Amino acid sequence: MPARGNWSPDRRDMIWIDCNPQAGREMKDVHPLLVLSPKAFNERTGIVIGLPMTTAAFNEKNPFALKLTGPKKVASYILVHQPKSFDWRVRDAKPHPWKQIPEDVFAAACETLNRIIDIGG
Repeated sequence: MPARGNWSPDRRDMIWIDCNPQAGREMKDVHPLLVLSPKAFNERTGIVIGLPMTTAAFNEKNPFALKLTGPKKVASYILVHQPKSFDWRVRDAKPHPWKQIPEDVFAAACETLNRIIDIGG
């Protein structure tokens, strides 16, 4: 199934995605997601792999939440310990106004995730 219009998510993009349905302690409702998977994968599979984001302040002390201060000084947290895969078309993903995560923040998120799951070790 082709993407709506010409848009599809790409690595480092910040997108809106509906996390419902959820179970247990998983995130619910619509949240930003930092996209880890490349555009070619996302287009071909209809799946996006990423890290959910939240503005919940209690994450300030979470060692697996990477703080990102966006425009207007809004603090957001990338939940590096909760990698997700979603069908981005069915979940009506949309570009986030922040567009892309800075390269250094993306690299830090990937490093933190790698320390948790040790890919390539």
